[in-house]
Amino acid sequence: MFMFNKVISVRWSDLDPNFHLRHSVYYDFGAQQRIEILQEMGLTPMVMQEQHFGPVIFREECLFKKEIRLAEEVTITARVRKMKADGSRWTIQHDFLSPDNKVLAILTVDGAWMDTNLRRLVTLTPQIVIDVLDAFPKTGDFGT
Repeated sequence: MFMFNKVISVRWSDLDPNFHLRHSVYYDFGAQQRIEILQEMGLTPMVMQEQHFGPVIFREECLFKKEIRLAEEVTITARVRKMKADGSRWTIQHDFLSPDNKVLAILTVDGAWMDTNLRRLVTLTPQIVIDVLDAFPKTGDFGT
């Protein structure tokens, strides 16, 4: 099983006027990590474009537990929390962790796949999607 952990570097431009990580940057880091994981697993933007589908987000929510400041080392994990058996709907959870594994924030994303030609949700998920999501680590409370 793959482990999807990414160590991030907090940049000056990521800070808000209170000198901690700006709220929208958590969402940006999560989105970047998800795309990097998909690409690493072979589900590249080119594959999605060729097969006319792509991810669509229904909900993103972040629970902020502790401030993240400039130059702090933060690890982001990515795990599937929920997924329909056909891979058509899913929830991915990102945990933002300190070097001593304390949870700094929890980002939860609910999504699905969209046919980019029809502009509708996919009813038949391509096999590569199912394979990639099956390979993701799962949360302890994983469910369908």
